[in-house]
Amino acid sequence: MPTITGERSSAGVTPAPPVARRKPRRTPLAARLRRDWPLLAMTLPAAGLLVVFHYIPTLWNAIAFQDYNPYAGAAGSEWVGLGTFQRMLGDPGFWDATVNTLALTGFQLVFFFPIPIALALLLNSVLSRRIRKIMQSIVYLPHFFSWVLVVSFFEQMLGGAGLLAQEMRELGLEPLNIMNNPEGFPLLVTAQAVWMDAGWGMIVFLAALSAINPSLYEAAASDGAGRWRRLWHVTLPGLRPVIVLLLILKLGSALSVGFEQFLLQRDAVGAGAAEVLDTYVYFQGIIVGDLSYGAAAGIFKGVVGLVLILVANRVAHTLGEQGVYSKE
Repeated sequence: MPTITGERSSAGVTPAPPVARRKPRRTPLAARLRRDWPLLAMTLPAAGLLVVFHYIPTLWNAIAFQDYNPYAGAAGSEWVGLGTFQRMLGDPGFWDATVNTLALTGFQLVFFFPIPIALALLLNSVLSRRIRKIMQSIVYLPHFFSWVLVVSFFEQMLGGAGLLAQEMRELGLEPLNIMNNPEGFPLLVTAQAVWMDAGWGMIVFLAALSAINPSLYEAAASDGAGRWRRLWHVTLPGLRPVIVLLLILKLGSALSVGFEQFLLQRDAVGAGAAEVLDTYVYFQGIIVGDLSYGAAAGIFKGVVGLVLILVANRVAHTLGEQGVYSKE
């Protein structure tokens, strides 16, 4: 009989200890550059634009700590430390714009964020592939429109001389003042955002739906789960990582609800309803010429956005999701 070498135990022959795996050799940097230089060359224009229009202008945030004079330049302007921030935090107009921005962001999160999820679920249930593509293209098309075109479209439909007002006058009814109503402005801007960007969010969730294992639906159906229980126990848990990630990114830009959209409608509804931080910084920093004030408000927005991302990411870790970055 063939003999087997190795240590014996009460259960028989134990296998030899596993051989330690060698770590793969790391390719030298010079070799990787020679190998990947075409790909690196393709990214150079985008990297150059990022450096020129993002990183270099970031250095000029230092004027927030100066009494900046455009004629003297950053080198010749007087340093005032946190004086600009103290003036900004003591300005009631700044806090009114901040509260209005947060209120509009919360309103859009409640009424806008679930709509792309619902559209993705409805479109995913359509059996015909051709109809699904047609509907997806129609809903996604407004994403390519500018805010000028979107606001003009709503003005033609809901304005005082728009289609809805004309139809109501023909019926002997008093036309609704939708485009110039400050009380209904949050609902108006949310409807505009839904019409413009719901298709983009729908595509993201459709991609997430395609990644869910179909065998999970088959197993749930074999256990007697109906359509709604499969939606609750299979579909929504599969979408939860994407929902959490997009929600964190949305909270990070909570103080940037859209400059063009609100600037175009500011005169119609008044500054009290349409004044957000972006428009406030524009009028105080650009129109008035107080560039130090505008830079200080921009830093404030960045710090608040960073804090919101960190808090939301910590909550995501508590819920068992990876979030924007993992714990390791």
